[in-house]
Amino acid sequence: MSLRIALAQFPITGPARLEQFWHKVDAILGDAASGGAALAVLPEYACMETAACFPGAGSPTAELAAVSAIAADLLQGFRDAARRHKIWLLPGTLPWRSGARVINRAPLIAPDGRLAWQEKSIMTRFEAESWGVCSGGAPRVFTTEFGRIGIAICYDVEFPALVHAQAAAGAWLILAPSCTDSLHGFNRVRLSARARALENQCFVAVAPTVGNAPHLASVDENHGYAAVFGPVDRGFPDDGVIVRGALDEAGLVFADLDPHKLEAVRNDGAVRNFRDWPDNPPACADTVLEVA
Repeated sequence: MSLRIALAQFPITGPARLEQFWHKVDAILGDAASGGAALAVLPEYACMETAACFPGAGSPTAELAAVSAIAADLLQGFRDAARRHKIWLLPGTLPWRSGARVINRAPLIAPDGRLAWQEKSIMTRFEAESWGVCSGGAPRVFTTEFGRIGIAICYDVEFPALVHAQAAAGAWLILAPSCTDSLHGFNRVRLSARARALENQCFVAVAPTVGNAPHLASVDENHGYAAVFGPVDRGFPDDGVIVRGALDEAGLVFADLDPHKLEAVRNDGAVRNFRDWPDNPPACADTVLEVA
């Protein structure tokens, strides 16, 4: 079964009221559904723009506290939106308070409102040192009507073992919602996503935040473009780029993805990266040069 997905290049703005945020989300999901998408993906920390609705905007810790305090309400709003638009939804991530800890959680929501979570495993320096956001759980795969898919949240996609664990568990599509405040950061995610698609002969889809919001300390600058990467082999584009958007421009990027094409290249490609992945990488031997 082919899957049509819509990836949001989500513009960070400064809503004065939460209703403005939900109007924006509805518009994006409405465009995704009318474009034929069965799955819509928003970026990591897209919800952080709602911090502009509360006192304390301009301080990273105050913004995190404000948004984590309403995370459950935001989740309910996303569930309602998925039901309303009859679409699978990955609404980016939510800063979720668990006791004294805050973790970065991505809910995958079905059109009937059912959901499951992927937590970010590895924190960036900003998350760990400036925000105090903590590492979450291990990689998961999600069984859907389209087959198994995985979620690698931003920095997590830069670590081959995390994504390979999902591919080895049957994920043919990895969703990588991201939030990067520089082109360096975006390119790390972009290049890593391309590498993960090549290594695992799977699809990896990136959805970023874009735009500038100087009134917000946590998501003040955002760079990137949405893209889907696939195997670099016959039956796919020569560079493995299935589709990509325009840098730093708001909008949706659509892609039609067929898991059967992955099966074909895994079985009979010019190379078999996924099959040939070394389960137990050999130890690296220390070698001393000798005079001939």
